[in-house]
Amino acid sequence: MEGEKKVNALQTLKTYFGYDTFREGQESIVESILEHRDVLAIMPTGAGKSICYQIPALMLKGITIVISPLISLMQDQVKALNEAGIHAAFINSSLTENQISKALYLAAGGRYKIIYVAPERLENYEFLEFARHMEISMVTVDEAHCISQWGQDFRPSYLKIVEFVRNLPTRPIVSAFTATATEEVKNDILCTLNLSDPEVVVTGFDRKNLYYSVENIRRKDEFVMEYIEKHPTESGIIYCATRKNVDNLFELLFKKGVPVTRYHAGLSNENRKKNQDDFIYDRAPVIVATNAFGMGIDKSNVRYVIHYNMPQSMENYYQEAGRAGRDGENSQCILLFSPQDTMINRMLLDSKDFSDVDEEDEYLIRQRDIRRLQIMEGYCKTTGCLRNYILEYFGEKTFGPCDNCGNCHRDYHEVDMTAEAKKIINCVSETRGRYGLTIVLGTLMGAKRARLRELGTDKYKSYGVLSGYSEAELRNLITQMTEMGYLYQTQERYSVLRLGNITPLKDENTHVVMRTYEEKEPDRKKKTQKSVRKRSTDSLTSAGYDLFEELRKLRLEIAQEESVPPYIVFSDKTLIDMCVKKPFNQAEMLKVSGVGENKLKKYGQRFLEMIQHFCTERPEAVLSMQEDETN
Repeated sequence: MEGEKKVNALQTLKTYFGYDTFREGQESIVESILEHRDVLAIMPTGAGKSICYQIPALMLKGITIVISPLISLMQDQVKALNEAGIHAAFINSSLTENQISKALYLAAGGRYKIIYVAPERLENYEFLEFARHMEISMVTVDEAHCISQWGQDFRPSYLKIVEFVRNLPTRPIVSAFTATATEEVKNDILCTLNLSDPEVVVTGFDRKNLYYSVENIRRKDEFVMEYIEKHPTESGIIYCATRKNVDNLFELLFKKGVPVTRYHAGLSNENRKKNQDDFIYDRAPVIVATNAFGMGIDKSNVRYVIHYNMPQSMENYYQEAGRAGRDGENSQCILLFSPQDTMINRMLLDSKDFSDVDEEDEYLIRQRDIRRLQIMEGYCKTTGCLRNYILEYFGEKTFGPCDNCGNCHRDYHEVDMTAEAKKIINCVSETRGRYGLTIVLGTLMGAKRARLRELGTDKYKSYGVLSGYSEAELRNLITQMTEMGYLYQTQERYSVLRLGNITPLKDENTHVVMRTYEEKEPDRKKKTQKSVRKRSTDSLTSAGYDLFEELRKLRLEIAQEESVPPYIVFSDKTLIDMCVKKPFNQAEMLKVSGVGENKLKKYGQRFLEMIQHFCTERPEAVLSMQEDETN
């Protein structure tokens, strides 16, 4: 970035957001926008996408219009900006016509630099007239994967953006941001938005502060209860595949005295809004929800996301799991898997509404959905590094295991299953690729089923040849053989198992080695996995943690006064930095990460007084390891 622009951008960052430096990828994006270039940025959740367009919006002449898919997302963003001293507004269906007209009037008078709108608003005559008569410096598309029909959250309303931009008297800069985009979706965004010579920034998909784990487990309720009991002060999201699962788990947790709420499409709008607010404002730090609860939830202090059931795609899982640890603190992403999850998701896919889709597109979308489900099932069954599995799906190169996921910390033992693998291949060969996994497994195990007799597989040479193995063991072996390319599952609605490239197995030196581990149940006394990497709070002494809790109480008090979520006042990370740095005046408080000038003016004195009071009461107390090391 040019010297002066760089200084100005850094100054803007410090003044409004309280940060001294940009995070990875942010600076190059800001630079490109300030040079009036279109941008497509693919950044992981929690990487600070919003700052990438908010900083240029403040520095460019005119107004930036941000197109956002959800009302809750707009409201949270505008609250956060206003708290930082930036005048912003949103225009959506939650406002009356009078309120909308007033907002547009104030914007026309130069009141707002940033306006958030729903894509449907772009067709509104009053808004169009406003946009045509104002200097629009930039149009920003948030959650840009919604414009791609191959994205998991396709919204037809997003297709209106291109025409809106085209009808403006002067073409503004167009910037687009998303966290989840495969190569296919990325190219679709570029093409559909008609970006002009764009700067494409992909910072990578790795969230180093997230610890991924998969638990193959039957008694899921027990696991969830045990986990919450061990983390009583932490905020978390528990995703379930169905409304029934949400309701049942909610009732169980509520009866056990857990401060919990729930969210799904079967609740009234009023209830959903109340329950979401209870979670956002920390009145109920745990929420049980379907995937209807998701996009736009920007709560920074979510310490864990548990998936009670397997999601339908890696895109969905990445988005949902990515709601943990948005403040950069280490957090857990746990997926509870059982074979029934695959059946549930198949059923949900079969009931998907295709009434607005032509026959050819329906076939392609069904194939895509089945393939995504197979990939997700592969994630649940792999014995390899979970982080690498995710990164490789999104096209990112990996270099060895991460040593920071459940699989990397699991104790495996290896078993040579070459002979068994060849028997499976013989069975699939006998089926001539006509049957699915269930039939193949039943045949190999010698199951006494009418369906097998009906198909004649009980007459196969391979019938019962692996009767000494459990279904779970054989499923795992077939999964591994699929990963190795010896077998593959078709992508039709009713997929079948077929032979892949089996040539390597003809070499006597080729072996199929299966990694196995004893499946875990919550009540078993077993060696615990290595814990997640240290959090910032781990640098605090017991006295430091006491101060942190006092600051959290003060934050909650202020949040209630201001009617904003606590994390919008200050993040946990900022409170921890206060404990470490112990500021005693306003100049020192400004050096705390996340304290900008406006928040210093609004809240700084109250936090300073709290810190000073604590240190006066406990003058000998050492608050952090950093402090201890300097003494």
